[in-house]
Amino acid sequence: MKKIALLLLMTVFVGSWYMDRYERDATYRAIFMSRSNLENSVSYIPGERELKNTGKIYCRAPYIYINERYKGVHVINNSDPAHPVCEGFILAPGCIDMAVKDNIVYLDNAVDLVAFDLTSRTVTERIKDVFPEPKPPHDFYYRPYDRPEGYVLVEWRKID
Repeated sequence: MKKIALLLLMTVFVGSWYMDRYERDATYRAIFMSRSNLENSVSYIPGERELKNTGKIYCRAPYIYINERYKGVHVINNSDPAHPVCEGFILAPGCIDMAVKDNIVYLDNAVDLVAFDLTSRTVTERIKDVFPEPKPPHDFYYRPYDRPEGYVLVEWRKID
């Protein structure tokens, strides 16, 4: 009986130490957005925007599309490769991937797939819950039950 009690006590101690270590060493924070805000979050912002946390690059002459991780897509006119022009930014919280066909940019808006028309600069279609939520960086511990009801995880933000 003493061995079982000691084993149980050690399990509780090691388990709580393990959880405390992850909470103490946490370097990322989950950013959530309400479902209704997410569905109205994709828009076009004309002009130049600083490239910060870039991801994938997609080339379709004469344009280059550069993903800004979790933020959206930079639209760069590369008609003159010596002088590329940043024409605008497609704001899409949770975006980490995109593809382009004709004048439509297909991108992820967190867990949704969105078709964005570059000509009209509007969302033409949204398919909900196509993608899994963004995974935590590295081996960071995340408790999915911490998500508020009616909210979607859109970003992992590094804590400085």
